[in-house]
Amino acid sequence: MIRISNIKIRVDEKNDLKEKVKKMLGSNSLKSFHISKKSIDARKKNDVHYVYSIDIETGNEKEVVKHLKNARIIEKTTYTFPKGTPKKEPVVIAGMGPAGFMCALTLVQNGYKVILLERGKCVEDRIKDVDNFWQTGELNESSNVQFGEGGAGTFSDGKLTTGINDFRIDKVLREFHTHGAPEEILYYSKPHIGTDKLCKMVASIREEITRLGGEVRFLSTLTDIRISDGKVCAAVVNNEYEIKTDNIVIAIGHSARDTFKMLLERGLDMEQKSFSVGVRIEHSQEMINKSQYGEFYNQLPAADYKMAVHLENGRGVYTFCMCPGGEVVASASESGGVVTNGMSRFARDGKNANSALLVSITPEDFQSSDPLAGMYFQRDIERKAFMAGGGNYNAPCMKAGDFLSIYGGEYNVEPTYKPNVTYTDLRQVLPEFVIESLREAIVKMDDKLKGFADAGAVLTAPETRSSSPVRIIRDKVTMQSNIKGVYPCGEGAGYAGGIMSAAVDGIKVAEKIAENNNGG
Repeated sequence: MIRISNIKIRVDEKNDLKEKVKKMLGSNSLKSFHISKKSIDARKKNDVHYVYSIDIETGNEKEVVKHLKNARIIEKTTYTFPKGTPKKEPVVIAGMGPAGFMCALTLVQNGYKVILLERGKCVEDRIKDVDNFWQTGELNESSNVQFGEGGAGTFSDGKLTTGINDFRIDKVLREFHTHGAPEEILYYSKPHIGTDKLCKMVASIREEITRLGGEVRFLSTLTDIRISDGKVCAAVVNNEYEIKTDNIVIAIGHSARDTFKMLLERGLDMEQKSFSVGVRIEHSQEMINKSQYGEFYNQLPAADYKMAVHLENGRGVYTFCMCPGGEVVASASESGGVVTNGMSRFARDGKNANSALLVSITPEDFQSSDPLAGMYFQRDIERKAFMAGGGNYNAPCMKAGDFLSIYGGEYNVEPTYKPNVTYTDLRQVLPEFVIESLREAIVKMDDKLKGFADAGAVLTAPETRSSSPVRIIRDKVTMQSNIKGVYPCGEGAGYAGGIMSAAVDGIKVAEKIAENNNGG
């Protein structure tokens, strides 16, 4: 098979990609044709291109490669699970986010017994609880944006970009496509699913897990673990019953604070971890499109951005989980706390763009040696936000012009957060060093993306759950904690940062369970 890279087509050209490839091949016939990668090159605003990589077969591969400088022969690889003998006792997996459900799916595909525990509800019922919270401010602490089938990423933009380079990524993407994600995730350079398609996809994966013999239990929290001679021997569910098992996967996500406390009390090695806090910043999507695409702004999909700056105070500030055409959503999981996140549907057709704007936080900021000090740091901010918002899950909000003491904005952005926002000084919510870092960073980022510091932009606080505040330490070889048979996994355990990396980590853990129990 041949991969031809860097094929460019201007966005305003009526050029057929397949016909262009045929012309490049000359007399060589085209037997198969697949898009491997598609991206947008908008560095020159007057010359914006789609850029493609294409996988083809001609029957004369060596001859074609000789004449095309941007072509090379490749070999397609297939995912192979390590050989192992499943034990009679099930693998218990706590958490049904990307790490948990990909771990479960991989295991049941290879003959392993799995019981998947999810403290929240199935996605169909979870949607109803989340919508009710957004409309009324009535929080269900077991079923919300953080807890429930699909994990926190279910109510997001569904980004599938990742900084890791791992052969398992292809397996994840193909499983997602099989279960309802659009085909374009297989080749877009910045793939996304959108919350509307994500909900259907995770339900389909659940059905596949149960079809293959796995068991899924909703409203089922891992409340304790039994340990004997340094090994796990049972999982306790809802403080009501036990499941005998030699293997428990801890894929609980970054917000299962009660489970973090329980695991620490049971002697699992844990450590403080750096993370970030800040706000959600909203702009007009039209402004972002014009800034990113120039004259082609109305001919292309909703534009995104990704920026980072390093400040003189040593802090890093960066944008995260940018949601084109999306909305800011209420994401609390504890009563008396306000949390924000961003969400887009697949069409990305909303008027506003939003992104987390985050300041780096290090363990030195916690002023405590407690492994859970970062968790308490987050909670303190969330509770201050609850009070500043009026004590009814309204989010504290501020116009960028007021925040920066500037005037004359071109766009007047209306906040999308529900139930509602309360305009107030964000210094009531965030530490002073975070406020000052955000102010400096917004101005610096405006140099990179014109309009970012527009006075009409909106800042909604706080964004505190960008990543886990702890790391559950695991052995690099076996991926087990200091308690044998306990496998910390995914974002909540401190080993991933998004849907894709969490899903890949889930597959890795499934493989290690097979390897470590081989012959058992």
